[in-house]
Amino acid sequence: MSVTTEKSTIRPFTFEFSDAELEDLRARVKATRWPEKETVTDQSQGPQLETMQKVARYWASDYDWRKTEATLKALPHFITEIDGLDIHFVHVRSKHENALPVIVTHGWPGSIIEQLKLVGPLTDPTAYGGDASDAFHLIIPSMPGYGFSGIPTTTGWGPDRIASAWIELMTRLGYTKYVAQGGDWGAVVTDLMALQAPPELAGIHTNMPGVVPPDIHLALATGNPLPEGVSLSDEEQRTVEQLKYVFTHVYYAYIMASRPQALMALSDSPVGLAAFLMDHDRDSLAMISRSFAGEPEGLTPDDFLDNITLFWLTKTAVSSGRLYAENRSGFFDAKGVTIPVAVSVFPNEIYQAPRSWTEQAYPNLIHYNKLDKGGHFAAWEQPELFVEELRKGFRSLR
Repeated sequence: MSVTTEKSTIRPFTFEFSDAELEDLRARVKATRWPEKETVTDQSQGPQLETMQKVARYWASDYDWRKTEATLKALPHFITEIDGLDIHFVHVRSKHENALPVIVTHGWPGSIIEQLKLVGPLTDPTAYGGDASDAFHLIIPSMPGYGFSGIPTTTGWGPDRIASAWIELMTRLGYTKYVAQGGDWGAVVTDLMALQAPPELAGIHTNMPGVVPPDIHLALATGNPLPEGVSLSDEEQRTVEQLKYVFTHVYYAYIMASRPQALMALSDSPVGLAAFLMDHDRDSLAMISRSFAGEPEGLTPDDFLDNITLFWLTKTAVSSGRLYAENRSGFFDAKGVTIPVAVSVFPNEIYQAPRSWTEQAYPNLIHYNKLDKGGHFAAWEQPELFVEELRKGFRSLR
């Protein structure tokens, strides 16, 4: 991979992956040393052997990275050094007057690939059945250690520092009023931007809101009983059960939070990387598996492999996971955000935020909506619904 490194405050960024790199990837996929078949008939042990062999066959023979590379290269890419680290971002300005700037942050195991389907509808709404008054200037950064951003060489790049870097980025871009959006880690970063509350940040939108009362969140995260005297509605109890499952089964998070460097095999085996990144959550794993079985819904095989291939080519399998080790915030707890907040609740997200807790966590709640379909990678899976949520959620802040 080669990049331009013209020294300026904000400088254009280009990238190029050689045919040799792609041939090496295909050769490694074909040479995968397979384990035995799982001993169960479901996905309770993780991605199934049959699914991963389908992934490998398609990846090594029919998948074309160059198509996605062309889509990426058609966008304006930039890089700037913030707090000693190069930060990469896509910046697409709308042609429409009075467009609202929005910075959209991905999560793990995602990348800027998650947001590619948003670019046209958000920046040029009239071309996608929308109104010019709903236009956005769109900024999509790569988090440190992900994609084209720099890889930290020291500790300290947690979500709070990323939030500060994003605020600095928006200042450098000259935006005196903007909004922010995030899911997964992006939701945590966006909440923390709101806590820092720069005057230019008019509001946030999140599709993985932090709304769980801190004492309940602590009990769930540590496997302890709920505090005495806690009374839950039926909806709140369902959320508690969902989070019990999450904290019991997301072992990848605990591995990356404690021993990320032990995962260096992910930098050596593309199929191993794909299996690890596919196993983010139960519903996403099932959806991606069905896609490779010929039933694409939400994400296609190409969607999935676009993201995995970017991880592979940028050599960020391990560096991206270190974010879990750097985190000092809760994932789902209420953090004291007081600026305007819009919330979208997707039915296959790892937990559904109850309206009661959402109103408590975000006293300046300006939008709350439960969707009929969509999951953890909402912008990627259901871009039309997601775009409409951003339009409605931020409309009052223009």
